[in-house]
Amino acid sequence: MFGLPLHPLVVHFPIVLVMLLPIVAGIALWAIGRGASARRAWLAPLAVGLALTVSAFVAVRTGSAQEDRVEHVVPSGSIHVHEEAGERLLVLSGVLVLVAAAGLAGGTVGRASRLLTTVGAVALVAAGVQVGHSGGRLVYRDGAASAYVTGSGASGPGAVDRGEKDAGER
Repeated sequence: MFGLPLHPLVVHFPIVLVMLLPIVAGIALWAIGRGASARRAWLAPLAVGLALTVSAFVAVRTGSAQEDRVEHVVPSGSIHVHEEAGERLLVLSGVLVLVAAAGLAGGTVGRASRLLTTVGAVALVAAGVQVGHSGGRLVYRDGAASAYVTGSGASGPGAVDRGEKDAGER
């Protein structure tokens, strides 16, 4: 789209949603405890969880599509760490959506599922932080964005020489 890589445009959605999910789940539990319909109140965390999984899927797909271009600029180990973290977030969020869906059930199964989903959502934040941190390292430490500065990667008139830049910042 307009010569811009799609991955950086979509990665912020799963990061925001992974941080929002425990809050929404906690509010839903609070509302249920105050007498709200469990099925109705639990639709919000289920929707946020589903949006998280879908956005994580899109982020993983766009990242994989752009890997060939970036791998010429950054260490493959850094890409691998980020890719694994993204895939882990996708799988864990997908599992959590299945658990959250059981929260629509009544009785003990529904209550247990809602509580497990809320605890799982809090734990899932750690997976989101790992993805964001490894992605930030790719961009800011390893210079992944330089793959898009010029048409041929990190070389050319628009590329940043990291050694010169670092020397100028001292």
